[in-house]
Amino acid sequence: MTKDKALTLAAVLTALFLGALDQTIVATALPSIARDLQGLSRYSLVATAYLTASTVFVPIYGKLADMLSKKSIEFGAITIFLIGSVLCGLAGIWGDLPIIGDGMNQLILFRAIQGLGGAGLFSMAFIVIADLFPPAERGKYQGYIGAAFGIASLLGPFFGGLLTDYAGGIIPGVEGWRWVFYVNIPFGAIAVYFIIRYMPKLLPEKDSSKYFDFRGAFYLTIGTGGLLLALESDKQKTGITSPEFLIFVLLAITGTLLFYFRSKKSPNPIINLQLFQNSVFKVSVIAVIFLGMSFFSLTLFIPLYLTNVLGVSATKAGISLIPLSLGLVTGSTLAGKLSNKFRRVRTIILFGIGILMLAFGLLTTLSTDTDYYKVVILMVIAGLGMGPTLPMFPLAVQNSVRRNVLGQATGSTQFFRQIGGVTGAAIMGMILALTVSGIIQKPEINKLENSPIEITVDKETNIQELREKLDERVSNTNNNPAYKDALDTIITAFSDAISRIFLFSLIVSFLASIATFFLPDHELRQTNDH
Repeated sequence: MTKDKALTLAAVLTALFLGALDQTIVATALPSIARDLQGLSRYSLVATAYLTASTVFVPIYGKLADMLSKKSIEFGAITIFLIGSVLCGLAGIWGDLPIIGDGMNQLILFRAIQGLGGAGLFSMAFIVIADLFPPAERGKYQGYIGAAFGIASLLGPFFGGLLTDYAGGIIPGVEGWRWVFYVNIPFGAIAVYFIIRYMPKLLPEKDSSKYFDFRGAFYLTIGTGGLLLALESDKQKTGITSPEFLIFVLLAITGTLLFYFRSKKSPNPIINLQLFQNSVFKVSVIAVIFLGMSFFSLTLFIPLYLTNVLGVSATKAGISLIPLSLGLVTGSTLAGKLSNKFRRVRTIILFGIGILMLAFGLLTTLSTDTDYYKVVILMVIAGLGMGPTLPMFPLAVQNSVRRNVLGQATGSTQFFRQIGGVTGAAIMGMILALTVSGIIQKPEINKLENSPIEITVDKETNIQELREKLDERVSNTNNNPAYKDALDTIITAFSDAISRIFLFSLIVSFLASIATFFLPDHELRQTNDH
């Protein structure tokens, strides 16, 4: 590998790492941010704004990569991300702003800007590597992408808490949580320098169209945004018949239909529908949707299980994700090296999904008395299984398409994976809510004198707080069996809900394996010509 390629790869991976780190590091700081900006009621919108922007623009970046210099697009994505980072750090500094409003509203808007840049950091990493290396060599380097995600997931929660708690003294008057955003600046600047200095232009094919379908991009934004907002809306509070939810669903359906018909007639669509005639692309899209659904069960619900069922501390629950990250890093790196050696990917992917299914099968046995260290071991196994899927599906797709549609094919694969993830999270949240709320409505619990059961139950329910209240009642009433039985009933209900969530993850992983079985196993090309 030449020096320029090595430094370009380092810059792209650094940018990707920042984008992945930003998702986990901000999540840790959000409680302090919401408290400081007095926006607890809009807490979830901070994450939703980033998620919506970063999902919608992934295929748009892929299309732009087929039309323009990839160096310019990568530079633009990092620049937008860094501008968004600075603005997020400044949210609320100026007080209320015209039109935008208070600091929390500012943060929500600025997180959307950050997400717009973050979409490019994710999609362009795969696309730039595809231009730098032929498919037969590409697996090893795309395996590093999975490693970057894993390391970011490992470090994010730790640094988020560290900066929030202790960085406030760096500059007097600047709250610690603001450094969660400012920390992106020096690392982003390094990535920008190497991109400007060493990255080749990586121009598109000479016959590539320069026409960008703005109308198609608008329809895609409406459809995807509506879908994500519908999935992320709090249906426990508003209900599925609420005007808010129905408007989001209507936007999703209308935008998707308009985008479909526009893509059929556009001379240069955002997502070329002819890609779905490619069996590798079609099968990969189906598989990554299912895999995306399963992944959030690990990152969202294992910490909830540990705190709300086993009663461990939040710190110990967070530590349980470290083995998952280590397994993911190992699995993706090993898969990349194996693809370089054997020049085939289907068997590697199937083996990875098989390991993942084993982990989910064992996770369905979690109960109220499961040992903490058993959960840690299962996280390692799950990470090893998930690792190969992250880089191998994009590699299979890139190997099967022509260079003039490589960007949109890669971006679309990532887009559908993220859609699957959000959809899966919504379904699993519903499973949790229905299971636990059904138990909480039992007469033997609701008839307790001064019972604290009146809570909203969803994927963010703090059953730990409910446990503490009931524990206190048990102590204050000399082990009143009614309160003790209520506590045991709620803990058992939560444990049962988590088991059902992992059963759902096992099922969708199995469906992903069936789809992958039909993936054409083409030999990886040794050149970029196609």
